[in-house]
Amino acid sequence: MREPGLVASDVDGTLLDPMEGVSARTAATVGRVAASGTPFVLVTGRPPRWMPRVVAALGVSGIAVCANGAVTYDTAADRVLHSHDIDPVTLHDVVRELRRELTGCAFAVERATRSAHDDLREQFLAEAEFHRSWTNTDIRVAPTDEVTGKPAMKLLLMNAGMNSAELSAAATEIIGDRLQSTYSTESGLIEFSAPGVDKAAGLAVVAAELGIARSDVIAFGDMPNDVPMLTWAGHGVAMRNAHPDALAASDEVTTTNAEDGVAQVLERWW
Repeated sequence: MREPGLVASDVDGTLLDPMEGVSARTAATVGRVAASGTPFVLVTGRPPRWMPRVVAALGVSGIAVCANGAVTYDTAADRVLHSHDIDPVTLHDVVRELRRELTGCAFAVERATRSAHDDLREQFLAEAEFHRSWTNTDIRVAPTDEVTGKPAMKLLLMNAGMNSAELSAAATEIIGDRLQSTYSTESGLIEFSAPGVDKAAGLAVVAAELGIARSDVIAFGDMPNDVPMLTWAGHGVAMRNAHPDALAASDEVTTTNAEDGVAQVLERWW
């Protein structure tokens, strides 16, 4: 591949090391990419509120694609530019049907606000059972009607009785194509977006706005939620310890995220 016109990278398991930090080598390499004028775009399942720490560690700000493609976020201005949400009627119907057909389900939603720090109590709402399964200080426990009562950029389903692949297959069988499911962990947690929303779609919008051809994009990832992006990009790179689906979708395999796999590839040009 010739020198990329845009670099896109997943965050967890890819850009970050196993301790969820940014190594000095990776930060320095990303800094050189940005200094050259080449856009560096974070493309992640994370919501905007989980991005400032990553951006600070990298020392590079710009546009990020969050929530598996549902949200475009300006990390420098701390502003959500666009959110492609699931409507409340669909949320209500899907939750009801999944709960009726699958035992042991617990639900949560991620909502976009104007900034990463805005209305924190409205950003992550979960049923009590979800909270008990996954302790997280930024969850606000709420009744189901409140969880599903407003548009959400992401619906999360947790079921301790299945792994994520099994849960995704079962959920898709029940709801069909009304929502798009993916996962980035094997722990029985899957994430739903509105139809047509994935990392590839979100990244494609950013690339088009910057006037950069798909063929000039290099993308890095490690999990099933990265597969659309790895397939869409002109050159998709999977981490050596990636999920088999990501490995199969990639054009190249680099070393692990513990070995600065992203930096090792980018150092060919920067």
